[in-house]
Amino acid sequence: MTQSENRSDQSNNHDRAADPLVNAYEEMLERTRDGIIEAQESVPKLRQLLETVRDNMVELGELTREEAQKIAEYVERDIEDAANYIVDTGEDLRSWWRFDLELIEQRMLEAFTSVADMTSLELEQWAEQARRASLYQAGQITGPGTLICDRCGAETHFTRTGRIPSCADCGGLVFQRAPSKAAKQTK
Repeated sequence: MTQSENRSDQSNNHDRAADPLVNAYEEMLERTRDGIIEAQESVPKLRQLLETVRDNMVELGELTREEAQKIAEYVERDIEDAANYIVDTGEDLRSWWRFDLELIEQRMLEAFTSVADMTSLELEQWAEQARRASLYQAGQITGPGTLICDRCGAETHFTRTGRIPSCADCGGLVFQRAPSKAAKQTK
């Protein structure tokens, strides 16, 4: 550990005791964890819509409960797969299907494309929020881990929740979280 890493870690521990926002961060994190443990899994809009459609088809006698459940799972799987493909590759559904769109019934194509586009838009928005949220600014509060200065690459280690100082080596104000060891190994 370098001198700057030692200084930043020591100052983080001192700041923590004197900073009510650091304590609030820890409390909010704890309450969030408790809420997740107590709460049911969050249900995305697509799943809610599929459940409504599934239930309506059962009520109208078009499908049995078991048939409707199975079909809803298939539709959700395929829409999410297509949306992820669009977001990950930037390509259209023709590449995902890997055959000529003329072979697909027009009505089915329009319905599937519309839902996949809406889902991919939501996924793109989440991805962009995650990209923006992955930048850390000096003065913000962060949990344990290592941040890397965007300007010089110096590491600042947090053994506990603390306020992010400017980079001890260059005075930089923007950091990114160091990738996990598992993420480094997959690259």
